[in-house]
This record gives sequence, structure tokens and C-alpha cells, in this order.
Amino acid sequence: MPNIKARMTPTHTPCEEQKPEGCGIIIFGASGDLVYRKLLPSLFNLYLRKLMPSKFYILGFARTEMTDEDFRERVREALVDAHEDTKGEILDSFLSQCRYTSGDYSDIEAYKRLQKKASGCEDDFSKKENKLFYLALPPQLHPTVVSRLSQSGLTVEGENEDPWARVVFEKPFGHDLQSALELDKHLTSMLKPSQIFRIDHYLGKETVQSILMLRFANIMFEPLWNQRYIDNIQITVAESVGVEHRGGYYEEAGCLRDMFQNHMLQMLSLVTMEPPTRFEAEYVQGERVKLLKAIRPWSERTLKENIVRAQYAAGTMDGKDVPGYHDELNIAPDSTTETFVGMKLYIDNWRWQGVPIYMRSGKRLNMRESEVAVTFKRVPHSVFGFESQHEMPANILVMKIQPDEGVDLTIHTKQPGPKSCMASLSLSFKYDEVFDTAPQDAYERLLLDCMLGDRTLFLSREGVEAAWKVVDPVLNFWRDHPEKAPLHPYKAGSWGPKASDDLLLRSGHLWRNPPDEHGTHFKSLAKPLLVRK
Repeated sequence: MPNIKARMTPTHTPCEEQKPEGCGIIIFGASGDLVYRKLLPSLFNLYLRKLMPSKFYILGFARTEMTDEDFRERVREALVDAHEDTKGEILDSFLSQCRYTSGDYSDIEAYKRLQKKASGCEDDFSKKENKLFYLALPPQLHPTVVSRLSQSGLTVEGENEDPWARVVFEKPFGHDLQSALELDKHLTSMLKPSQIFRIDHYLGKETVQSILMLRFANIMFEPLWNQRYIDNIQITVAESVGVEHRGGYYEEAGCLRDMFQNHMLQMLSLVTMEPPTRFEAEYVQGERVKLLKAIRPWSERTLKENIVRAQYAAGTMDGKDVPGYHDELNIAPDSTTETFVGMKLYIDNWRWQGVPIYMRSGKRLNMRESEVAVTFKRVPHSVFGFESQHEMPANILVMKIQPDEGVDLTIHTKQPGPKSCMASLSLSFKYDEVFDTAPQDAYERLLLDCMLGDRTLFLSREGVEAAWKVVDPVLNFWRDHPEKAPLHPYKAGSWGPKASDDLLLRSGHLWRNPPDEHGTHFKSLAKPLLVRK
């Protein structure tokens, strides 16, 4: 299928980023993998782009004992790995603003030392007392850390939030609905709602944000964005890796908690929500919540028929044998934790009534691919010699989240030759080709928004609760009725179990898979008549 390249034309929309005021960034869990793999490289990228405050410091806190120099050396190694062309002077300047202190997360004395260290950093680097606390910690530590921060006075804000104190929480936010409500009650007893930033890094991805702009900045899409013109929507987040070193965490979480309760449902809400009045946190978060609340409640029948859970077995990836889930590190030999979920759901409102939404995510799948595919209904009557409109391929809009970030729109056009000779074309663009740069890492966007106090791309309390209300009945059903929800096996390197395909076949649909060796971008149950003479 030929591709038609996109060309960027200038607009009058201002694209200058706002620079935050001076602050300290205090990272809990500063000896962990997330900090060196994502957070510090993202902060350094902001520094290179001159988007860090003119006065700032980074203060790491963890149980591991390290000196300031030890911490800086670990930061240096992480940044050199992430930036091969890093210049020495720029890196040294960034490292000079990094400090470290250690202690137990429950020890109030450790927080007194932290407060003293932060005061010293403020004297050296930032006259402002603004503080951003990033909790790169297991969620069970969140209540303890927030309690100690509150007791030590570190989260007290000044009049009109001058100085401000904000706390960033990594997912998962709770283990189920009840624990999420209890956690929220605990946090809001010590923090103001404006101080709480619940992070979902998928919302920080440029291509996820572009869903809103594609919908609401282009008049041709919104009139068609409803049940009259859209046949089905498919959301796929496929991972080619296994659980790797996260076996202990994954055994407790599973695919449904790890991907659906947050990333998948948030992408769904952006694709299907109503237009917000303004592009501001209150309005965007409010529309996302209303959408999640409109998802049709589960019945025992739909829990059995519309959800597939599965677990990967040994297989082949890139010509190499890979182990099954039971053979991974820190996995119980009789584990029933799901590594794949396929789901069909409906949204009960005027816009989406009757449109099936298909979602799937899993590990050890054929390739790494995250995308949203919107399949439009076929033309009601074909005048070009097809026996029925079902022979006409559907138009499909594909928003590619990763790794080849961009947008594809499949249309049909005249092919040179006989007057009824038809071909399908893909109008497409890739971010790195059109804008001459790859999209920035999601954590860069979200860390900058944290410092600016912009909560548009973060989760609200109501949003977390609404998402758990979708997922909780599924988890409870699996726990209470395992005989009615079998755990299907699938080979590593495949696209999941056959039961996942059957989920769509019953409604006359097929999963849209990435392009195969023939260049086919989608499968169709109709006859493959792309050219008609």
C-alpha cells in the first residue's frame, strides 16, 4: 500500500515552553532503576533544552548509604549511557547540583536530616523554598513517606502556595478499589488536592497528547467521531519483552492492573471523551472521568464472553528460544498471573452506543507496538462495481503511539488504468521525519508540568476511582470463579491466544496487526478486492 508523505506547514500557535521558577527536586528511592533509567536523563534533557529553573537542585534520598560524590558518579554513568555526545562542562554543571542523603523511610530522624540537607541546597542553589517530592517507590511505602513528610513540616506551603510543595506518585495507585480509596483518604488528610500529582507516563507521550489535537483541532474528524460513522476501535499495547527483573512486582500486579487500570483506560478516555471546554486540567480531567463512568458495567455473561486472560509459554523471539512465564525469575511454578488480556467493552452514551471497543495488551508478543486504530464504517452503497459494500475495504485511522510515532489514514483512490480501477493509499506521517526530531520522553513533559503546577496530564482522584470500578469486577470474578475464566496459554513470539481472536470473530471483526511482509496494514473479513477492473 503506497504511503503519501506529510509536509509540515507553519501555524500561528506559540510553541515556546514556559520555564519554571526555582525549586528543589527531592527524589525518594534514588537508588532504584527508574531514577537512573528515566527520571535523571529526563531532567538532564530539560537542562540541555534550558527548561530547568535557573536555580535548582536535585536531592536523592534512599536507604542505600552513599556520599554526594558516590551519587554524582552514579548519575554521571546513567547520563553518559543515555547521552553519548554529552559535553563535559555541561554535565559537570548539572552534576554539581546533585546531592544525596540516606535513611529509613519510616525514621523521622532521617527526615530531619533531609530537611537540613535541603536547606543547605537552597542556600547554595535556590533561594526559593519550592519543593517537588518524587516518590519513585513501591506503592506500599507511599503512606509512610507522606506521613513523615507531613510530620517534619516539609510539605507545608506558604500563603497562596508561595513557596509550594508537590508530591508525585508513581503507579499503581492502590491494588484494588478499596485500597485506592483508603490510600486517597490517607493522602488527602495530610496534603491538599493541588499538591498531589498521580503520574501515568503514557499521558506524557507526545503521540498520546496528539490524540486530542487530532480530534479537536481538525473539523473533518469530529463530525464523524461517533456511532454513525465508526465501526469499531482497537487499542493495542504489545510488548516483546517478558517480565525480566520485575517478576516479584508482576506476580502481584498482572497485566490487568499493570496496563489496563491506567494506560489502556486513559488512552481510551482520550479517544472517546467529549470535547473539553478548555485545554486545562479541570476540564480535561472532568471529561475523562465522565467517559470512564459511561463504560458499560460488567455482567457475569460479559465477564465470561468479553474478556480473555492468558499467560505466555516458551517460544521463539528473533530466532532465539525464550522461556515461559513459569521459568522467569521470582515467578511461582504454579502461578496463574495473567501476562495477556484481551477485552471487548461498550460505552453507554449517545456518541458511542453500540460501537465495540477492543483492547489488548501482553508481554512476549510478536513485536513492540502501541497504537489506536479507528475503523470507519463502509460506504452504504458502492457505485464502482463491487457486489456489495462489504467488499469495499474500510477507511482506518491509526494513531501510532510507539515505536514509529505518527498517524496513518487509509483511503481509496483511482489507480491509473481502467476507469473503475481502485487502489488503497495510506496517508501517513512520522514524527521524526516531519519534525526532524523524535518525540521527547514522556517523563520530560510530566516533570516539567510538575514544576509548573500543571495537572492536565495527570490523574485525578475521581479518575483513579472510576478506572478501578471498571477493573475491580474483573479481578473479583477471576478470583472467585477461576473455572469460568480459564487462563489460556500462548507461545512467546505470537500475537496471543486463539481465544483473543475469537473474541472479535464473534462480531465479524479481526485484530489489526502491524504490517506484514506483504505491506498489508490491516486484516479484513471482506474479499481483498483493492483493485476492480
